Amino acid sequence: MDTTAKIDYKNIFYPPGGILLWIIIYLELVTFGIALVFMALNARAEPELFHESRLLLNTAYGAINTVFLLSSGWCMAQSVHFLKLGNFSKSKWFLRLTILGGMLFLILKAVEYADKIEAGLTVGYNAFFGYYWMLTLFHVIHVVVGIIILLVLGRTLSKKPQTLKIADYESGAAFWHMCDLIWLLLFPIIYLLF
Repeated sequence: MDTTAKIDYKNIFYPPGGILLWIIIYLELVTFGIALVFMALNARAEPELFHESRLLLNTAYGAINTVFLLSSGWCMAQSVHFLKLGNFSKSKWFLRLTILGGMLFLILKAVEYADKIEAGLTVGYNAFFGYYWMLTLFHVIHVVVGIIILLVLGRTLSKKPQTLKIADYESGAAFWHMCDLIWLLLFPIIYLLF
């Protein structure tokens, strides 16, 4: 199968990854958006509590994790680019860097969670930390699913790269970029604004 086959991206019914994936991505973004709106409404009702609680977060952890995810997103874009050129070795290299960025994100997030649990800042501590845990854990689940998708794609890329369809690869990339985008919404709102 020719992995460099051209797809008509000007067709609105076939964006990169397919229309169904984009419907899922929009639904996910709307879900996170609704939760963030409710968080903002609660913050308006209790501004001091939300501000004091936000100060208990480690902004450096959030900033470093932002770098991890943005870097991995760039690497994923490079991986797709090289796959389209038929350069499987470079595509594989950038995919590995993408997965590494995701793993580093999860490791640092686990350290952050351990710090919060040790300090007693769990889900039931107050409204701010209820939202913090709900939103960040939901995002972590997406990152784990994204890494699993990328590992499956990576296995095919390593063993039978000629059988890998660009549309499938782009679907995995689009899901990964959704994880980046969600974090770009969560980080400033949770770690910086309140």
